[in-house]
Amino acid sequence: MSANRIPTCDEVIEVGIWGQDANLDDPHAVEKDAREYVEQRWDKIVEDVARLVRVESTEALGEATESAPFGPGPRAALDEALSLAGEMALDTHDCEGRIGYADLPGASDVQVGVIGHVDVVPAGPGWTVQPFDVTRREGYLMGRGVADDKGPLVIALHAVNFWRERLAARGLVFPYSIRVLFGANEETNMNDVAYYRAHYEDPAFLFTPDAEFPVCYGEAGICSGTLTFKRAASADEAGIVDLVGGVAVNAVPGEADARIRLRDGMAAPSSTSAVSVSACENGEVALHATGKSAHASTPDQGINAIGVLARFLLDNDLCADGEREFVALLARACDSPDGSAFGVACSDDAFGALTSVLGMVRTTRDPKTGDLTFSQSIDFRYPTCTTSSEIEQAVREAVASCGASFAMGHDKEPFTMGADSPAIEALLSAYNQVTGESAQPFTMKGGTYARMFSRAASFGPEKPWESKPDWAGSMHGPDEAIAEDLLKEAFVVYAVAIGKLMEVQL
Repeated sequence: MSANRIPTCDEVIEVGIWGQDANLDDPHAVEKDAREYVEQRWDKIVEDVARLVRVESTEALGEATESAPFGPGPRAALDEALSLAGEMALDTHDCEGRIGYADLPGASDVQVGVIGHVDVVPAGPGWTVQPFDVTRREGYLMGRGVADDKGPLVIALHAVNFWRERLAARGLVFPYSIRVLFGANEETNMNDVAYYRAHYEDPAFLFTPDAEFPVCYGEAGICSGTLTFKRAASADEAGIVDLVGGVAVNAVPGEADARIRLRDGMAAPSSTSAVSVSACENGEVALHATGKSAHASTPDQGINAIGVLARFLLDNDLCADGEREFVALLARACDSPDGSAFGVACSDDAFGALTSVLGMVRTTRDPKTGDLTFSQSIDFRYPTCTTSSEIEQAVREAVASCGASFAMGHDKEPFTMGADSPAIEALLSAYNQVTGESAQPFTMKGGTYARMFSRAASFGPEKPWESKPDWAGSMHGPDEAIAEDLLKEAFVVYAVAIGKLMEVQL
């Protein structure tokens, strides 16, 4: 074959002709070369991750402009990602600040897609390192986004660059084109992908490096809404003056605060290991509750600080009569994140049990009447045996007895792609080859970009079964951290997987 000849897709799929030169498609040769690439360039890859992490890319709709529809942070991070891809000689395009992409053209317009996101959740409290920079500690990278999702996105981008260099050196091209998508609105509403799909066709198959290995072929339904309770102003103003907790709807809050006015003659309660108490003016005390933050898809890994605080208020009789039942509801809901407090507990074989997380609570006071309104977000991850409308109706009925109301805000239905589809098998084969494992595909309660496309999967690099040091935080939590060796391994997995996908009929 001529070194500059571009093979047809049929030739590539049926014969594997694109790999006849120097075992280009030999997965073991690819694995060996990928390991050499990542070791030789690791410091450069870490710096590329740091370039993105240094951009505080949280949504700021109040500062949005036509060219920065999600705020200046996501816009700046998108620019940085496109710059990185451009430095790799990929063809880049900015889709009006909503999303961007970088292409490695192939012999056909059929696309294999890779998508990650450059936006992040707020840093929140509790960090011991600078959240918007990369700190290297004992083989880990720390910083907001190193795990979710700037680190994995950079790793996947370098895997594409690995193949660009490998093919260019031999005068060859892939049968399919590769498109790397850079989302800028994943953490809130995924309006970036909604815009993209309205203007562009879906890739024939797409994966996102924004979840767990080995490969996830289905995601539970995700819906969230707001629980609202209004407490009328009382004559003595005893009870809750202010209540605030959580930094994101889709995270178990690690901290919560309240300001309480004590009843006449009442002594301030003593601090505990989980709740600190400090005196304020006008007979008020400030409470600070500490829990453990976690992603809303895994509430069992966290301790909800709102629940800790609500239980403390009840145990120390700090609630006004008109708010006690509502606070008790918060406590029950945090104690049992299976939805049983709202009468929605259920499970199925595909996704397991429903989960519910109270993420953010805020209070507002009417300046004229003095009435206090509590707004509490609730995140549900639900299986196929229920629907968001059924959840909404059940929650409304459950909270009505304490004078609260509930309205669902958004919903993403469950999705699944066959575990035995050729594309899923290609990803799984790559993972097992590189790791030496015999892993099986799975479903999860997390929400990734995969659910937004017609044929997609989420594909690492997290390995939740592997232990981390106590100081290494989780995604969405303080001191977010990911092991450097895990990212290196993920790079090799992605490089091998891309090669295997080129041999699948998409």
